[in-house]
Amino acid sequence: MSGEILFQKTGVSGVITLNRPDALNALTLNMVRLMAPQLQAWIDDASVENIIIEGAGAKGFCAGGDIRALHDWGRAGAAEATGFYREEYVLNRMIKTCPKPYIALIDGITMGGGVGLSVHGRYRVASEATVFAMPETGIGLLPDVGGTYFLPRLPGEIGAYMALTGARLKAADALYAGIATHYTPADALDGLKQALAAGGDVETVLAQFHTTPDGGTLAALQSDIDRLFCADQVTDVLAALQADGSDWALKQHALIETKSPTSAAVALRQMRDGAQTDFDNCMKIELRAVTRLMHLDDFYEGVRAIIIEKDNQPKWSPARHQDVTAAQIEAIFASLGADELTF
Repeated sequence: MSGEILFQKTGVSGVITLNRPDALNALTLNMVRLMAPQLQAWIDDASVENIIIEGAGAKGFCAGGDIRALHDWGRAGAAEATGFYREEYVLNRMIKTCPKPYIALIDGITMGGGVGLSVHGRYRVASEATVFAMPETGIGLLPDVGGTYFLPRLPGEIGAYMALTGARLKAADALYAGIATHYTPADALDGLKQALAAGGDVETVLAQFHTTPDGGTLAALQSDIDRLFCADQVTDVLAALQADGSDWALKQHALIETKSPTSAAVALRQMRDGAQTDFDNCMKIELRAVTRLMHLDDFYEGVRAIIIEKDNQPKWSPARHQDVTAAQIEAIFASLGADELTF
């Protein structure tokens, strides 16, 4: 079947399939624009009892937004550069407020925009292929699509840890953190979909297919994460990691040092502000920040280094975490006035 995104009603399920497997189902503006009205139609359709979203192919649920398109729009000064985020965030809110069971099968890579399509739904089913991350500070952006809301609500300082390091979680750790609600092996997902389509209590069906995955490291690291990522300034987090001196702490220090200093400061501010406000205000915060970041050099330099030329040697501006000023961060979070996000 052709098309970037597919919609099919199967039994009592409305099924959304992200259909760009060669691009790990990266989310385009067209996909957002097609999904929003279909989601609303299924919400309004009494014959649809639950909504399932999945990704085509074996590797990715959705690896994020179409970053190259955003880069090109931004370079050209096109309205879509920030318009994409505005429409995406409205869709994220639709998922968050969906009155029907919304089940995301996060089978494979789930990052960035794919997080926004999954984590706000009522149920998130991981598999052994799940890799969940918010790596945006590595390309000069921020962990958005509702990251301001859900990351601070993970246990302890796991949200700050993920936002600053881009840590990748597999299924067991996604379950521990509450990112995933269930675990089902990939070869059982078709059976799960058939059972959901047959109707009945969704939680009962999910429980029948749920098993316990192997592995996981977050639980053992929880106290270290809470102790080392509790500061409100990135420089203080870096100092704590360096002072700790363990192999794990020094690895996290090295990871943060590769990120855009501006983006890292934005991400940590998100964690602290987001913990104190509701979902709608978190999304407004994100549009303010992403609008400003799209006008800075770091995003374009990050995309050049990581995605276009792939030299993995971005030249950030400023280059050092200690050179990011409080005034710069305040300006990034300032109101957009008439351009504020509205729902």
